[in-house]
Amino acid sequence: MDKVPDSAPAPGSTSDRVLDGLARLCLIVAGILLVFLIFSFGWLVFGRYVLNDTPTWIEQSSLLIVVYITCLGAAAGVRFNSHLSIDFLREGAPRVPRAIMHAIADGFVILFGAFMAWQGGLMVLSNAGRPIPMIGLSESWRAAPLVVCGVLLVIFTGANLIKRWFSNPRAGS
Repeated sequence: MDKVPDSAPAPGSTSDRVLDGLARLCLIVAGILLVFLIFSFGWLVFGRYVLNDTPTWIEQSSLLIVVYITCLGAAAGVRFNSHLSIDFLREGAPRVPRAIMHAIADGFVILFGAFMAWQGGLMVLSNAGRPIPMIGLSESWRAAPLVVCGVLLVIFTGANLIKRWFSNPRAGS
């Protein structure tokens, strides 16, 4: 379970331990939310078919929880290089083109994360006064994971990029 893929930064430095701990915290929170999601759907089924009284808050809360699970899991996947990727072309390329492709991919992820955080922040601010139906929380809670995930994508990808380039500057990968 603690096996980190070979392409992930080797643990050792304080920053690596902190970032790995942050990524693991993301996975723990996502796991706890997944367990809550499963229990809430169990309550939904029990309420609907046994009590004949459907709990209305479960639909909206589960939509909110799925966004948090997805964003936290995506950020951790970037840190541990366990996200879905098709890299047979890159890994089969010679050293220099492989390093360039890594840098381009990392650049796109950093740009995407920054854009996600920025736009998510705008959504948080613009939806602060609107409540989510059935649960009463602000709509900003739906956009908050975008900000968190975007910032984590930038941090994790930047750290992976720096680690890759400085751990073996001649190879770049």
